[in-house]
Amino acid sequence: MKELKYLNKFFVKYKWQLILGFVITVGARIFTLFTPRFIGKSTDIIKAWTDGEITDPAAAKSELLFNIGVIIGAAAISAILTFFMRQTFIVVSRKIEYDLKNEIYDQYQRLSLNFYKKNRTGDLMNRISEDVSKVRMYVGPALMYGVMTFTLFVVVISYMVSTAPVLTLYTLIPLPILSVAIYKLSVAINHRSTIVQRVLSNLNTFTQESFSGVSVIKSYGMEPMVASDFENLSEESRQKNIDLVKVQAFFFPLMALLIGVSNLLVIYIGGTRYIDGEIESLGVIVEFLLYVNMLTWPVASVGWITSMVQQSAASQKRINEFLDQEPSVQNHSNVKEEIKGGIAFKNVTFTYEDTNITALKNISFEVNPGETLAILGKTGSGKSTILELIGRLYDPTSGQVLIDGKPADAIHLESLRNSTGYVPQDAFLFSESIVDNIRFGRAEATQEEVVEAAKNAAVHNNIMEFPKQYDTVLGERGITLSGGQKQRVSIARAIIKNPKIVLFDDCLSAVDTETEEEIFRKLQEISANKTAVVVSHRVSSVKNANHIIILEDGEILEQGNHDTLMKKNGYYKELYYKQLSQKEN
Repeated sequence: MKELKYLNKFFVKYKWQLILGFVITVGARIFTLFTPRFIGKSTDIIKAWTDGEITDPAAAKSELLFNIGVIIGAAAISAILTFFMRQTFIVVSRKIEYDLKNEIYDQYQRLSLNFYKKNRTGDLMNRISEDVSKVRMYVGPALMYGVMTFTLFVVVISYMVSTAPVLTLYTLIPLPILSVAIYKLSVAINHRSTIVQRVLSNLNTFTQESFSGVSVIKSYGMEPMVASDFENLSEESRQKNIDLVKVQAFFFPLMALLIGVSNLLVIYIGGTRYIDGEIESLGVIVEFLLYVNMLTWPVASVGWITSMVQQSAASQKRINEFLDQEPSVQNHSNVKEEIKGGIAFKNVTFTYEDTNITALKNISFEVNPGETLAILGKTGSGKSTILELIGRLYDPTSGQVLIDGKPADAIHLESLRNSTGYVPQDAFLFSESIVDNIRFGRAEATQEEVVEAAKNAAVHNNIMEFPKQYDTVLGERGITLSGGQKQRVSIARAIIKNPKIVLFDDCLSAVDTETEEEIFRKLQEISANKTAVVVSHRVSSVKNANHIIILEDGEILEQGNHDTLMKKNGYYKELYYKQLSQKEN
């Protein structure tokens, strides 16, 4: 239950609404007492008439009408108060749900990349949706019914004891048994609900991955196998839900049985004591029958509430696992500053935490503001890792990354990232319009600036061929566009940001050589006063860079400018002539 302590701050935030809800609940429960009490009185009036104790029919009818009026009025007031009670508690629960979802999402945004490498997207989605919904049941219905149960018990049992204490004792005997039985059922329900939640998380993850990789599934003709796997997961989900329902099916029959026992006790014990003269009013027995039925749901709800609290605690524990995590990349500065664009690596070594692979080994280089650094190397040589360290998506395992001569971790994280335009190798576009995807780099950009950025990325003509042009809404992950078009829209998104540092991670691998060279010519024009770091496999595109690094197995094999590297007769020169001959052929 300690996991739910995390929610106390929300209860404090909405304390006045909750206090109001408690007051309204007490009022609503008090007015519910009027119905059984005046029905009991009406029963006594009818008995008095049949026994001849009342001889004036008009007076008897008048009293009955008065009692009916009180019952209707009290029921109406109780209903109105119950409405406002639900509005108070349930609205507060929705507000807490809103706050908690935003808090979880903000935490997801704060956490570093290695967090997402360790956790599956479907599971993360399940925690912010299904788990938060379970928690809402605790801060809403469970709290509301808990207050209702407590106030009703206090009010009703106090009145019952004052009216007929011995009959009250016999009447309440089955109710604790009902409560314990419901609690036992609730524990079993909670256990099976946890299993259902886990299976649902697996099903969500599988579905999300299948939809994201649908093109791969289709190209390999794996639809039958994937459908079979989905069917197996669905079957497991169905079976676990049936197991849960089997336990839940005992709930209402058990409640009906013990209610019936309580009613029989009231009739027999109450009737016996009335016959013996120990209870003077027949209406008391009628009242007690109504009280028993009035208390039945609150008693049963004790177990139900307990079950909700247990499920909420299990869900909040899953949520806390993420909320308690601190991002590995921390912001150590409170002062925002202007970035000029100088970059230096001093003996940098980096090992990925999730795979324990050392991607960079003792790397050192320096790039002055406004210069261009090109990085070449085979797949897996550490090229992308350098870009990720510059943008502080990771921190180095050892050594230092310097920005403008200062350690990168001493610069305000927002200042660094706002001054950096990053085009990843795997271009990611959102399911929005093309113009919104480009404006993602700078939300306040004008339409003219968007078009200019698209022209500089050599994608404007392609966009104009679409029926809705820049207003074309893309499919998930930009599936509407070709690979080359996605890459160029991503470049436009980085350009429009007008950053001091631009990072291009082999972002033109899906375009032809001529288009790549055209884009790089334009990038050189607009990046004249910017620091550019370009990862590429094509020497022809980066030969004009101020500094070129050749990586192999995380180490610098060669470095220098184009002329220097051509004189070394090493890997760079060999790669240059190899690609030149391929181009001529």
